[in-house]
Amino acid sequence: MRTTPRKIAVTATATVLATALGGGLAQAAAPGAASEGPAPSSCRPANHTARITQDASSAGHSHYRVTLTAAPGYEPCTLAGSPVDVRFYLHGVPSHLPAGGYGPQNVPVLFGPGHPVHFDIQVPNYLPGVPADEATFTLSAPGGQIPGESSASGPLRVSEGTVLGPVMPGA
Repeated sequence: MRTTPRKIAVTATATVLATALGGGLAQAAAPGAASEGPAPSSCRPANHTARITQDASSAGHSHYRVTLTAAPGYEPCTLAGSPVDVRFYLHGVPSHLPAGGYGPQNVPVLFGPGHPVHFDIQVPNYLPGVPADEATFTLSAPGGQIPGESSASGPLRVSEGTVLGPVMPGA
């Protein structure tokens, strides 16, 4: 029975050390900390938010604006072209409607804190549409796609022939 107090002491010491080390790791991961190098990229899905709002309609199409805003403390990055791998959902259920891209795909756009960007979702309004409340997508950069899946929320209707415009500066 003399080993039980020793095991307890070793376990307690290990817990204290792990807690101290874990706190240090969490502190080092905070964006903008003075002791680290550059902050994480605004382009990573966890470092920005996106919102879908209705935009002005055009002849034969409904338009929705997806605005991306980067959280403070993250590094600016460069995006280009239309998002890819787009999926639309209503209350978590996928619509299974494909979406393509349109417009110039190679124009670089700065994105980061204080530099929001947006892209257009263009939906033919002469076809039957289905409601959606979320879109997921992969952002594109001049050198390829940004790893990870971004998501935007807001009410919209989508149909066959839905296309996304390239990322543009501004909200």
